[in-house]
Amino acid sequence: MRTVEFEVTESENGITALNFLKRRGFSHRAVTDLKKNGGLTRNGELLRTVDRVNAGEKIRAEIPEDGEPLVPDFSVNARVFAESGDFVLFDKGAGVPVHPSICHRTGTLGNLFSALYPDRAFRPVHRLDNNTSGFCLCAKNAAAASILAKTAEKVYFAAVSGEINQAGEINLPIGRTDDSIIKREVREDGAQAVTLYKPILVKNGKTLLEITLKTGRTHQIRVHFSHIGHALLGDDLYGGDCSEIHRHALHCGKIRFTEPFSENVLQFESSLPEDIAGLFR
Repeated sequence: MRTVEFEVTESENGITALNFLKRRGFSHRAVTDLKKNGGLTRNGELLRTVDRVNAGEKIRAEIPEDGEPLVPDFSVNARVFAESGDFVLFDKGAGVPVHPSICHRTGTLGNLFSALYPDRAFRPVHRLDNNTSGFCLCAKNAAAASILAKTAEKVYFAAVSGEINQAGEINLPIGRTDDSIIKREVREDGAQAVTLYKPILVKNGKTLLEITLKTGRTHQIRVHFSHIGHALLGDDLYGGDCSEIHRHALHCGKIRFTEPFSENVLQFESSLPEDIAGLFR
């Protein structure tokens, strides 16, 4: 059980416990779990979500952390970069899937999570492609997951072919190709996709870009830059040059989010992997 305690502020005086919890970031599902398990108390006594709270009162929430763990695997190529009682931030290597699948029963980030936290369900806040390296943020309970999902902001670094000398925006819809369940393309009937970028380094006919996403479509970065003629190096699915690197050159290198149940904004940076950095030497 993860226990957090809050004090009702003057501005929250008189609101219902339900609205109080929602202000503190609890999702509808997380509130339902609290009610089901009798995990919401006020000054030591059971609190209903319809009850009104008063300034100065202590509200305690006991958040269940149970869940079905996956097969534990300590050998996964990823490390814990930062953690608290509510989240863990992994820095994963290229070639590591986030979720287990028919092809990857073990060797995934989910398996490492279950090895480290055997009594908790695996709740990644976002996912990365197998060959994308860098940060992957996971919640340790359902209540924290909803807060992290709303506040997490990621920055990617990509090495692309050709020279890009100015910052810009790509606003082109993306959808699945007609002949594949994996591959995506820019198409008129696709979902809106917006990518912001700026060049960090231009050298040897290549560009290192810093990228942020306004939307989160599958393969968004890879599809957008391939479409404008600057495919990611190593990305054989979308026409990238694989002569110097054997995976798509994409790394989630910065992340910023609000720590659950507090107002602390946390920021972390991960170094560019050697296989991408070496392209510019």
